[in-house]
Amino acid sequence: MKFSEQLATLPTVDHLSALELLDGDTVVARIENKPGQAGSLRVYHALYQEFGALDAIAADRGLRLYAEHTDDAEAHPGKHPNIDRLFELRAAGKALAVRLVAA
Repeated sequence: MKFSEQLATLPTVDHLSALELLDGDTVVARIENKPGQAGSLRVYHALYQEFGALDAIAADRGLRLYAEHTDDAEAHPGKHPNIDRLFELRAAGKALAVRLVAA
């Protein structure tokens, strides 16, 4: 399935303004509910719902959800930072906590 088809299967995130990723008490990333980030917010939110945190297993699932964008991110590091983060989590074997920010 293409990314757009994958997104259609994921829960909506209308109730969120953002999602924060935490390493301990430190916010290491924030994905906002705005154009250019809303798709990633849906992916990361779905991963949080399924796994409770972002670890190597969740990252692997996320890379499958990003579909064709995963190949593009692999070919062009830095172009897709939210996908790059999943590559890093998968490789490092560490986990990030998730904090949801209500709309």
